[in-house]
Amino acid sequence: MNSPLHVHVVDADRASRDGLVRYFESQGLTATPMESASELLRRLHRNRPDIVVMDGGLAAPGGPSGLQACRQLRDEGDRVPLILLSARNEEVDRVLALEMGADDVLGKPCATRELLARMQAVLRRSIVPPGLPMLAMAPVTIGAQQFDMASRCLLRGDHVHVLSTVEYAVLAELVVNPGVAISRERLLAASHSRAEGLLLRAIDVAIMRLRKRVEPDPAQPRFLQTIRGHGYMFVPAAPPPETAAAAAQRSRRSTPWGAVASPSMNSV
Repeated sequence: MNSPLHVHVVDADRASRDGLVRYFESQGLTATPMESASELLRRLHRNRPDIVVMDGGLAAPGGPSGLQACRQLRDEGDRVPLILLSARNEEVDRVLALEMGADDVLGKPCATRELLARMQAVLRRSIVPPGLPMLAMAPVTIGAQQFDMASRCLLRGDHVHVLSTVEYAVLAELVVNPGVAISRERLLAASHSRAEGLLLRAIDVAIMRLRKRVEPDPAQPRFLQTIRGHGYMFVPAAPPPETAAAAAQRSRRSTPWGAVASPSMNSV
């Protein structure tokens, strides 16, 4: 039996927040009320929703606004579906919210039936089940192997290893965010349909298996690095240093026939 959709309702106005929670629950959804964007950022990966509805203007003292929280999530690569509610209904405000990463923007106060319809539309466009291949991304080099997201495989020469759903989802979440520290909670949410009741140790086990696949020395990981107290990070291999011969050849190619290469031409 399918679990009901879970929505986080983030609004500093208690009456507005509680009203939306009651409406969503009357429609068969599970709704978790939150009163600040800081609370959302703190709890998002431990209690992963299907979608977030948030007041874009709310801000606790010293904390981010809803708009800033949306931007932070997108900068971190988090693709949780998110609708912002805005009391300012000017076109420039709606455009700004969309540019910050919101999936939709709705004026506040809003008709609850329209909000629910927009939520369903956003979910139809953006829900990606854990483990679904990311077809649009080219294969990524990890050491001596290629990670092909479309086929969920690690390729080394003629050898092909098909990853499990969890291994694939964890590695994909890391690889599409190179150089970004990804929390265990977020990796758990990315690799499981429902993270409730699962242990973060499951992510450590998946990382251990992946390291055995991609690292020259799993005990001294080069590509899948541990961020202590937080999670893991994918660190791509740096391109090999350019040899003097290659540099000279490139310089000759970029210099017009008969011209003299000056230091200023090669320092750009």
